[in-house]
Amino acid sequence: MTITALPQAMRRAFLARSASVVAGGLLVSSMMLARPVGAASGAYEPQRGQAGKDVIWIPSPDALVTRMLRMAAVTPQDYVIDLGSGDGKIVIAAASEFSAQGKGIEYNPEMVELSKRRAEAAGVAQKAEFEKADIFESDFSRATVITMYLLPHLNLKLRHRILALKPGTRVVSHEFLMGKWTPDETSRVGTASVHLWLVPANVGGDWELTFPQQKGPAKVPMTLSQTFQNFTGDVVFNDFSTKVREPKVLGEQVRFAFTDEDGRLRRFEGQVAGDRISGTVFDGSTRAPFTAVRQGGAPAIAGSGPAPEGEAESISAE
Repeated sequence: MTITALPQAMRRAFLARSASVVAGGLLVSSMMLARPVGAASGAYEPQRGQAGKDVIWIPSPDALVTRMLRMAAVTPQDYVIDLGSGDGKIVIAAASEFSAQGKGIEYNPEMVELSKRRAEAAGVAQKAEFEKADIFESDFSRATVITMYLLPHLNLKLRHRILALKPGTRVVSHEFLMGKWTPDETSRVGTASVHLWLVPANVGGDWELTFPQQKGPAKVPMTLSQTFQNFTGDVVFNDFSTKVREPKVLGEQVRFAFTDEDGRLRRFEGQVAGDRISGTVFDGSTRAPFTAVRQGGAPAIAGSGPAPEGEAESISAE
């Protein structure tokens, strides 16, 4: 993996932190090789901390790579794209350990060739490809899983493009966050962090919600306002309105709850498919189907546009 350089003071702090990680015994040689591929022939081998085009290279620990791929629930049906793939470790691990297809996007051509040699040596060259390219100019819309080890300001630069991917796409970052888009799950591996996000479906806007009540089917208007994977909402009945509780979007799945006209707390869990939600509602004793149909267009998810300048710094100061 690669880490893009920060201003000098921040870079010194990051390298100091990385040194403490090495002292803790977390960082290991790529792909657990006792002897790097190509070492005998004098082929290119990267050096930890080496400089490149605005980057330094820090390898991710093997145990952390495995945790990243497990958090993303990688399967043979997935296509994994690693942004800033360095020596190819993550894509090769996805292919060899999880039988997934994948691509590494890396700016350094020597790293790209090294990755190809290592994929060949691991017997996964047909599943793991590598491309010399700039991640900010690359198309990664094919991915079902995105992995990365980039600094916060780079994550923010990519965030709006990631949020435009298909709902349910899994995104895993070694160590660094994506501003105000909070992770759906975070793990610790030794002293390092792994963060997982699920690209959320768009549930914002005005909906017509249909579900069963004791006196018969209810058809009521519901208005939702979404920020990243979270939302607020109001449901309007004849004599009152009520706010939804327990709201969450997890990829293509949505859930929320409210107390209806019968005084029953009803919990909704559904699948979002464009302007329609279908699922089941549970009233504490029985489950029944419900539907919701969006009325009019879907507003943009708040936060899905390019990140405002200074967002990373403002969060760090909080």
